[in-house]
Amino acid sequence: MLNALDTHLLNATPRLRLRGWPRFLTEFLYFGIKEARACLFVGLFFAAVFLVPRAGLFGLPRYDVLLLVALAIQVAMVWSGLETWDELKAICLFHAVGFALEVFKVSGTIQSWSYPDFAYTKVFGVPLFSGFMYAAVGSYIIQTWRLLDMRIRHHPPYWMAVLIALLIYANFFTHHYIGDYRWYLAACALGLYARTSVVFRPLDRDRSMPLLLGFVLVGFFIWLAENISTFWGVWRYPNQLGAWSVVHVSKWSSWSLLVVMTFTIVAHLKHIKASIHVAQP
Repeated sequence: MLNALDTHLLNATPRLRLRGWPRFLTEFLYFGIKEARACLFVGLFFAAVFLVPRAGLFGLPRYDVLLLVALAIQVAMVWSGLETWDELKAICLFHAVGFALEVFKVSGTIQSWSYPDFAYTKVFGVPLFSGFMYAAVGSYIIQTWRLLDMRIRHHPPYWMAVLIALLIYANFFTHHYIGDYRWYLAACALGLYARTSVVFRPLDRDRSMPLLLGFVLVGFFIWLAENISTFWGVWRYPNQLGAWSVVHVSKWSSWSLLVVMTFTIVAHLKHIKASIHVAQP
């Protein structure tokens, strides 16, 4: 069924009769459908977050049930051909990168946040399902790239993109010891991607937007999802232990920078790299 939907969504046959407001509304509708379809992993995973009781199911703690759900979704997507083995490798890398960050952040010396519930699959205080929250972002970008037929124009040299991505990731660790340099890194990313645009196809015609705007928008929606997750008690920040409060808006910038890093990993997939035009000096 999903493959049939994808075939329809990827049909770029010209709609010559669509003009003016009807074209705008139709393209906007298809863009929304494609974005929703790209969020398949995210949607199913967060549906489980909302539906699984805090007490767990069938004698299994909630975090363990969420791990099983995430694994089942991932296996189903690869088995159905919605994700390739090459893409699965990248998603596994997202999982590993995210899990390493989680272990550091919940450690006794840092305690940026915590996972208060018991689980059999906790390692160093972090439930194994948590890595899938980072993998979900990677899955979304991969699916969006395919469904919107994305192409990148004036991408910076790959070594520069990789360097800024590594520095962004390192800052999540080092800012606890030598200061937070996120705004300096954001300024570097701004300069690096200032000319970069993403060309995409909502329906039958190419549209474009600044890639930096895409980073900020995705970061905003991740911040919204983080608010929902903490409200449901999946994890908690120290200031939320007594009563829930909105996640500080500064996290939006952190997530936007994390999207830059995630995008860089996705951009190195072989079939995606072919659709990227690297700017020449």
